[in-house]
Formats: sequence, C-alpha cells, structure tokens
Amino acid sequence: MCIFCKIVNGEIPNNTVHESEHFLAFHDLHPKAPIHILIIPKQHVDCFQDVTAETMGAITEFTQEVATKVGIDKTGYRLITNNGSDGGQEVNHLHFHLLGGAKLVWDHTHEDAHRSL
Repeated sequence: MCIFCKIVNGEIPNNTVHESEHFLAFHDLHPKAPIHILIIPKQHVDCFQDVTAETMGAITEFTQEVATKVGIDKTGYRLITNNGSDGGQEVNHLHFHLLGGAKLVWDHTHEDAHRSL
C-alpha cells in the first residue's frame, strides 16, 4: 500500500485542508511555496496517464474549492502533476501540487537536458 493510501486510511496523520467523499487535500510536508497543498483521489490511481475523465472532472471542481478555501482563487496559483519517473513522479498515486501565496517563479528545465531533446 502506498503512502497516500495510508494517509487516506488514517494510518499516517496529515494536516487536512479539505476533504470530500472521493478526494483529500492536505499540506505538503516540504512546501515549495507559502501555500503547498497535495490533492489526491482517495481511490488509488497510479498516475495521470491512468486517470479517467470522470475523476478528472470531479477533481477539478474539488481543486477549485481548495483554492477558494485557502484564498488563492483570485490571486492565482500553480497546479502541477508529475507523471512517471521521467516526469519526476516520486509517489505512484495520482496527486496534484497546488502552489500559491506568492508570485511564483518558473524554474526552466536545465539547459543540458533541453539540448538533448
């Protein structure tokens, strides 16, 4: 069982921001912005490539609710998901990073990696 499934099952504590029947949002333990929230489906889905359109529609609405709840819906935010090992996914459970609370800078891909494409 993955770490996010353990969080959903209550085996690992978290700092919940918002919860519904199907989704959970909680603060990231290692924030990269003043507001850094992880949003996950409660049902295990490995990655973005495996998610259904129905789940994406529902998680979109849930994410908008989270952004409003933490007060970044009007000022703006970044929503990120990493897919697969080359995409930087570290936990094989679909999750979105909601970052905001400040003007965010864009950290472009390293020049050497870009040249090899």
